[in-house]
Amino acid sequence: MSDVLLNSLAAAVAASPEDPELRALYAERLADAGQRDVAIGQAMVVLSKSQGHAGAQALIERLTGEGSTGAPAEQNEPESRSSIGEPDQTEGVDWGRLEHEIGNEMPPPFVVHETIETPEGVVAAVSDAEDSSSIAEVSRETLRLSDVGGLIEVKRRIHETFLDPIAHPEIAKAFKKSLGGGLLLYGPPGCGKTYLARAIAGELGASFISVTLADVLSKWLGESEGNIHKTFAEARQKAPAVLFLDEVDAVGGKRSSQNSQSLRNIVNQLLMEMDGVGSDNDGLFVLAATNMPWDVDAALLRPGRFDRMVLVSPPDEPAREAILRGHLDQRPVQGIDLEVLVRKTEGFSGADLKHLCDTAAEKALAASIKSGAVQPVSMSDMNRALKEVKPSIGPWLDSARNVANYANGDGRYDDLVRLLKRYKRL
Repeated sequence: MSDVLLNSLAAAVAASPEDPELRALYAERLADAGQRDVAIGQAMVVLSKSQGHAGAQALIERLTGEGSTGAPAEQNEPESRSSIGEPDQTEGVDWGRLEHEIGNEMPPPFVVHETIETPEGVVAAVSDAEDSSSIAEVSRETLRLSDVGGLIEVKRRIHETFLDPIAHPEIAKAFKKSLGGGLLLYGPPGCGKTYLARAIAGELGASFISVTLADVLSKWLGESEGNIHKTFAEARQKAPAVLFLDEVDAVGGKRSSQNSQSLRNIVNQLLMEMDGVGSDNDGLFVLAATNMPWDVDAALLRPGRFDRMVLVSPPDEPAREAILRGHLDQRPVQGIDLEVLVRKTEGFSGADLKHLCDTAAEKALAASIKSGAVQPVSMSDMNRALKEVKPSIGPWLDSARNVANYANGDGRYDDLVRLLKRYKRL
């Protein structure tokens, strides 16, 4: 399949993104060109806009069935064209002539690839080499929730809403407790949401697959949706697995507030993967983290998706002591009173505490260089650092206050209300 025809179809889809037949045709041609994951992503978008579309459904079944190796399944031309849904309009078309004519009338939508020199070792976004590589970071976690200092209430909520029902499926079934859906961790930045997600994967004995916005976004039309599908497919293959979507508000933001059709398509794709359309999500546990859950598309928060939310608040006293000790015990220190530091760092995030220790260490390092001998980090250094480093969660608390006041009719943010009262913001 010529790149000219694919580029022309891509431009046509970009110009008419709401036309399911045109997008279905584009998906068929992508499949014919061997771009399986991108084709599936486009077909998923068709289904999200036109439920029950026969051509898109048939294409997904073909590509995820016996033809899942990446090459298009063998079939004759009339069958391929009839799966689009308009056989009498495509029957007998001279595709070679059409390719030539479209190529003359419509230029490539983005760039002419022949003019771009690809650096050695770098592959094009739609090449077969990328299809065989992993998009996300995959690891096997040994971390446990018991390794997380403090945060007793947060860990209790994680056990009650997520871990315990999974560990006792028969009891959960007796109480009609669903084991499906995902868990959304939210709270101020720098408070350990990713760390907790890794600990949850360790508790489940599952592979940990971390995905960010940068991992899935692509400038090529339809490839972002294909990347999401590919990531979920990889996670299903590695089950039991925890798929962690970091900063999910960037990937799954409210469709009503997005000007880009491609971003709305990404949200639609994510919804379909969460629902397991055409796939089995058994053994796949989806976690997500966000600083601003109120910016996440409401459809992602419905039952069966991210219907369980846990607020990860700034570290409490035991957690602050554990964090401070962890950042100081690998450095030369002398006379550090952790109890005093814990009292003085109320409202600090985990990232703030690290910054505090780094700043104190810099002062001790400067003194050591000046004197020519190692000067351990002292309480004097810590106190001087405290004058420079302040809690960073204030702006987040201010933005959360409006949500607690005006968007908590269903009680979803009751934990947030308690946190704001604790910091005297309500």
